[in-house]
Amino acid sequence: MQPTELTADCCIVGGGPAGLMLGYLLARSGLSVVVIEKHPDFLRDFRGDTIHPSTLEIMRHLGLLDELLTLPHQRAEKLQAEVAGQEITMADFSRLPVQCRFIAFMPQWDFLNFLASKAAAFPGFMLLQSTAFDDLIYAEGMVSGVKTLQGNDTHIIHTSLVIGADGRNSQVRTKAGLQSKSFGSSRDVLWFRLGKQVTDPEWGMGHKGPKQNFIVIDRGDYWQCGYTIQKGEFDALKLAGLETLKQAIAEVAPFSAERMAELDGWDQLKLLSIRIDRLDQWMKPGVLCIGDAAHAMSPIGGVGVNLAIQDAVAAANCLTLPLKKGHVTLRDLQKVQQRRQFPTVATQFLQIKMSSNKRKRTTPSKVPQMISRFPFLRHLFGRLIGLGFRTEKPEYTQ
Repeated sequence: MQPTELTADCCIVGGGPAGLMLGYLLARSGLSVVVIEKHPDFLRDFRGDTIHPSTLEIMRHLGLLDELLTLPHQRAEKLQAEVAGQEITMADFSRLPVQCRFIAFMPQWDFLNFLASKAAAFPGFMLLQSTAFDDLIYAEGMVSGVKTLQGNDTHIIHTSLVIGADGRNSQVRTKAGLQSKSFGSSRDVLWFRLGKQVTDPEWGMGHKGPKQNFIVIDRGDYWQCGYTIQKGEFDALKLAGLETLKQAIAEVAPFSAERMAELDGWDQLKLLSIRIDRLDQWMKPGVLCIGDAAHAMSPIGGVGVNLAIQDAVAAANCLTLPLKKGHVTLRDLQKVQQRRQFPTVATQFLQIKMSSNKRKRTTPSKVPQMISRFPFLRHLFGRLIGLGFRTEKPEYTQ
């Protein structure tokens, strides 16, 4: 069978928040764009489900906010933490200069389905699911397309630009030979669910944590729980046995030890291996990486998804006109990294400091003490978490 060949102004690898946002923006501007996604749907658990005020403001500018907020979600006007038995407001969003002064906790698959449905309304948009990236295609020394696999069938997509939005394990950046620096991480996270009970506290803000390495997120009919462990500790925990781990979790969780009986198998725990890294150069001729493909973030603050979306908006702003002209230069691609480099480096710097291995696991962080002493810090952290170091606004429409 001959490979199926397609032609588009842009091919985006990865149907996550960055990929679908960029696909939507480019299609909205009248460009033809193909997004390839290796999975048949978006139903993956324990993905980044926080939609920050910065992203909600983008949705407002696009005229999509009201409809988005009709989807089931919980809102957090503040982020609370319990440290040494004391309840502390770590971040307060009430003074942000935007319409939505809260974080919306929404299952990522709902957000992605929403974006995909809105993008599909434009004739130039195409989403190919169950389609895996295989390799880059070159012509005259620059990337000119991708080869994909859909089952046993090979497809060729010819394009002026390939965008790698395929996450922290990006195959696009590997195939492009882009080099990165790793800044490590001293922690991993074990995610799991606990069912709600009528006697549970009403944590109305949607999120509670961390309490001695434990995080709780309200998902409506269940609690999403995160238990942080030392980097690489998971194998040793498995050797010690599930019951030993459940006892350790119960010591720091705000739930009774009996509730841990819901965990009756290792398949109920999802390991998130945390790392912080970023590419030296996000691009080479014909290809650009954004989001986690360009800079893997720690889950601290839940900012990864929102940084990725800001990348997508910046990419659309910088590249729409070159794509319409049919010629995207290396200089055009460099403008995206130049625009997004500072917020990436600054955010990672804070995450590295906050997750430093110099602090023992049982030693409380000094940050809550500082916030208690200087209450204005909760509004500063609210701005850094809610809006980041630089916000982007969509510029181009059809």
